[in-house]
Amino acid sequence: MNDLLVFSPEVSAARVAGAPIVALESTIITHGMPYPQNLATARAVEAEVRAAGAVPATIAVLDGRLCIGLGKAELDALARTPGAMKLSRADLAVCIARGATGATTVAATMIAAHLAGIQVFATGGIGGVHRGAELSFDISADLRELAQTPVTVVAAGAKAILDLPKTLEVLETYGVPVIAFGQDALPAFWSRDSGLRAPLRMDSAAEIATAHRLRAALGLPGGQLVANPIPPENEIARADITPVIERALAEAAAQGIAAKAVTPFLLARIFALTEGRSLAANIALVLNNARLAAAIAHEIAKRV
Repeated sequence: MNDLLVFSPEVSAARVAGAPIVALESTIITHGMPYPQNLATARAVEAEVRAAGAVPATIAVLDGRLCIGLGKAELDALARTPGAMKLSRADLAVCIARGATGATTVAATMIAAHLAGIQVFATGGIGGVHRGAELSFDISADLRELAQTPVTVVAAGAKAILDLPKTLEVLETYGVPVIAFGQDALPAFWSRDSGLRAPLRMDSAAEIATAHRLRAALGLPGGQLVANPIPPENEIARADITPVIERALAEAAAQGIAAKAVTPFLLARIFALTEGRSLAANIALVLNNARLAAAIAHEIAKRV
């Protein structure tokens, strides 16, 4: 399968050297932030991974090529690409077959990272069970991917626009370890505390890396979700963000926004309603996740 993958020179060198590598998604670039903040954030996240001693591998499909790591020109081009496909498990192969350009969600990034032998992935927040899913059945493919693809995913929890209790229930049903880093509370993206207790807690990158290796040794399928709380100085408290989310959700329902269009619409409305504060928090939490992912990748690489 590796003939499908196109490695950047930086990632190729890291693979040969056995250096720690951290996978990064690309929908945050095409669907999560406006230009030029998207490009600046992508560059900052890559720089954060490098500063922590690991190699970043931003993943995307460019003109039908599944790229593991993007050069500066490729990153810039993707950030300026209107109408890039939003790729999950269902449409990744179609995008490649059509020679199209697409950005990878959590699920598609996990698939590509695993194909490339990358064991750790940093993102902002995972998808999950959408509110009202008992009627719409709108559940992100990210949850099933976590259950079957052996990649440790570092995120600031599930996106706070989701139904977090139901998301936890589905992850438990699928046997996915949900590990809060350094606290007992489950974080909720912009907020450090969702009001829910995390099923598991770990306090060091070394512990998380050991659990990652032991899952493989035990023959357990799937990955781990490491829920890393946003730094205290950057968070938007749950009491402040909840009414904003409720208003954005009501607007989405009134306008008939559905399926893959829901998350980008909600993030854009929350950005407007918080006068940009949500974007600043989003950037801070992604950088924080990149640092932890790099530390975990280092610990895994020590034992390989």
